[in-house]
Amino acid sequence: MAAAPPSYCFVAFPPRAKDGLVVFGKNSARPRDEVQEVVYFSAADHEPESKVECTYISIDQVPRTHAIMISRPAWLWGAEMGANEHGVCIANEAINTREPAAKIEALLGMDLVRLGLERGETAKEALDVIVSLLEEHGQGGNYYEDANSCHSFQSAYLIVDRDEAWVLETIGKYWAAEKVTEGVRCICNRLSLTTKMDAEHPELRSYAQSQGWWTGEGEFNFSEVFSPVEDHLDCGAGKDSLEKREESITVQTMMNTLRDKASGVCIDSESFLTTASGVSVLPQNRSSLCIHYFTGTPDPSRSIFKPFIFVDDVKLVPKTQSPCFGDDDPAKKEPRFQEKPDRRHELYKAHEWARAIIESDQEQGRKLRSTMLELEKQGLEAMEEILTSSEPLDPAEVGDLFYDCVDTEIKFFK
Repeated sequence: MAAAPPSYCFVAFPPRAKDGLVVFGKNSARPRDEVQEVVYFSAADHEPESKVECTYISIDQVPRTHAIMISRPAWLWGAEMGANEHGVCIANEAINTREPAAKIEALLGMDLVRLGLERGETAKEALDVIVSLLEEHGQGGNYYEDANSCHSFQSAYLIVDRDEAWVLETIGKYWAAEKVTEGVRCICNRLSLTTKMDAEHPELRSYAQSQGWWTGEGEFNFSEVFSPVEDHLDCGAGKDSLEKREESITVQTMMNTLRDKASGVCIDSESFLTTASGVSVLPQNRSSLCIHYFTGTPDPSRSIFKPFIFVDDVKLVPKTQSPCFGDDDPAKKEPRFQEKPDRRHELYKAHEWARAIIESDQEQGRKLRSTMLELEKQGLEAMEEILTSSEPLDPAEVGDLFYDCVDTEIKFFK
């Protein structure tokens, strides 16, 4: 498989973001044929000493997990991106460092995204969850559904709530993190932390010295110490695509950025594709609801961002959920990945038709895309009303919001 292109994750804080909003966005660049599903899990209480089965290993469960909405490759347990009921959003990026990632099966970076969402009420709590699990269980294993080769990576995370974000970058069990409270921040598949670190593993610097990567003298620059000697990946154009915008950053700005193919933010190559995208709006005013948008389909330039709001009675959406193969799933049986089952969900299949039209018939494709964007615009306008309304929201009105949007999209494709 060819080397993966950059994958991007952004956050914008006031005053760069509009009207006291924190805006978060993520594109998931994954193998072209991989299906990503969007799944809701309600808050739950768990029995003492119970276990949770992650992608490759089981770990101790906590007494209570938060409600989460996640977008994930359909074969694994964790998440590429997601949000929880407390307004915490997390996404991760695979990164290469001077230290090769372990191939031994442990927690995937994507497992740690989901565990952080399930267990953290704030961005800082989620950070603490991730680094403690990293210390206890390590990270490792195949990131792709590929029987021929093990693609293992270290991970970087963007962890966001209404007040702050944390950029967390890891090398094995070692890590450093930077707190962000203003402006725009982007992470992609290379280390970005330099000399500003607001938290770090207690043995990080001594480990770097023991490997001969740092002399112990002068400033400690995380990226310089831990980046591979030959790091040719360029995230500059994608990073600039949001950072250099002069206008206030809105939900629409973030969606436009994720759709930007010229900058390399939106991937459409022979081996890789932006297989799913997500945007979240986190009002700093706690009386306002957080709104999360997911595509559930590949290529955001040809997909509709659909809104979701956490309320007590969320209607489940089987049409964005892939078939379940249980213990017969080739991802669970060893040796793993001997077959690739059809993981397409109903929305994915309907969207395949739309993608084919857009690619094959210029006039019909233009009309189709225009109608898709009009559907999305109606949803954005309805959400804007919710954000700006002084009236309390009736939870019954939005419990089936994502369900209805998916249903409308599928009917439209048919």
